[in-house]
Amino acid sequence: MLRIHFSAEDLARTRVASAPHPLWEIAASLHRFQTPAGRWAYAHWYRTARERLREAGLEGVVRQVLLPLFPRASYWPDFLTPLEGADGLEAGLEAILATPPDRVAAELAALTRVSRVPARLGRLPGREARGELVGILRAYHRTVIEPHEEWVHESVHTERMRLARHLLDGGAEGLLEGLGPAMRWRHPRLEIDTYPTEHDIRLRGRGLLLIPSYFCWKGPVSLADPGLPPVLVYSLHHKVPTGPARTAAEAAGSPSLEALLGRARAAVLRATAAGATTTEAARRAGVTPATATHHTAALRDAGLITSHRHANTVVHTLTLLGATMLSRNLRGAPPGIE
Repeated sequence: MLRIHFSAEDLARTRVASAPHPLWEIAASLHRFQTPAGRWAYAHWYRTARERLREAGLEGVVRQVLLPLFPRASYWPDFLTPLEGADGLEAGLEAILATPPDRVAAELAALTRVSRVPARLGRLPGREARGELVGILRAYHRTVIEPHEEWVHESVHTERMRLARHLLDGGAEGLLEGLGPAMRWRHPRLEIDTYPTEHDIRLRGRGLLLIPSYFCWKGPVSLADPGLPPVLVYSLHHKVPTGPARTAAEAAGSPSLEALLGRARAAVLRATAAGATTTEAARRAGVTPATATHHTAALRDAGLITSHRHANTVVHTLTLLGATMLSRNLRGAPPGIE
């Protein structure tokens, strides 16, 4: 179990990352190659990622370098996901290069206690070897993450809007209560039962950075070193649609949401872009709450919105599919799946 201990000051300093963290997304995406768990949610990405890696000639280095460094295990080195990555890929890669050699060596030694580490990775404390690693990470990101960046950014944006509603209604504790079933808020602790090790993080006034991750599946992840700036990376509620929802998206070629969904249902969909209760969606669409409930159920069944109960109300927000359909409709382009 992971327990994160908050003070009043920590609650005030808790925040949500403003954009995807590219190095955490690299780590989580590499885990998608190591387990079939949740693969249905990334089926399209998984298929095209393998093809792109093969075409780019990167299959070998991914297998020999990246997968051993980012094992789907209870530990991998903290220096590979520096906080600076929140400012973008290049800032994160520079931080990897700047990591003190003794820290790199210590974290590699810790990795050997939970996973087999190829001998060639023992060179990583040296700056030249880390320069090679940075080049591999950059090429991997360019090949399999960048082609899906619009989806990644849309999903994080949708999650931020969902959490903003919880924050406005319940303050910082409301935000923490709204993180999802994998995490449980019990003042003054946030508890994660599924964490692979027994671990306590005492924030001690530093606050917590929440990092929603597109490629993270199920269990939240934190850093092993309690002295590093505290972060919690967790799986988004909004996954890549498959099955009937995806078929609906591919069939939705009309540039007019009204033509596709009908005027009232399209208005309900637009209302959920900023998060809306059933009553608010009804008011926006000019229909009764009972009719709005019917429309939200239909939109939810189509994979366009998701609904979360908060206190005595239900809040509806766009899924990644719904956000993409809405944004592409506004740009005059037909929605589809990259």
